Amino acid sequence: MRRASRYVTHNIVEGYGRFHHRKNIQYRRISRGSLHELIDQFITAFDETYISEEALEIYKKQVNSCLAILNGYINYLKRRLNND
Repeated sequence: MRRASRYVTHNIVEGYGRFHHRKNIQYRRISRGSLHELIDQFITAFDETYISEEALEIYKKQVNSCLAILNGYINYLKRRLNND
């Protein structure tokens, strides 16, 4: 979980450092994959009784909020790419 959550921000930063919309979008998509991986890990933690169902729902809502923001940024970058 630590690795997946850190990869989200690491890939956002790495994409930003590329200074090109296509690469930036690519790294945002990788970050999105890490967020989906994190949801899967929360589900596994619930299945193994490490967390409660209430905690699972809270974590999933938080990750889905991050996904919405990230998808919005990806769409913004796509529009910028098409306008350039």
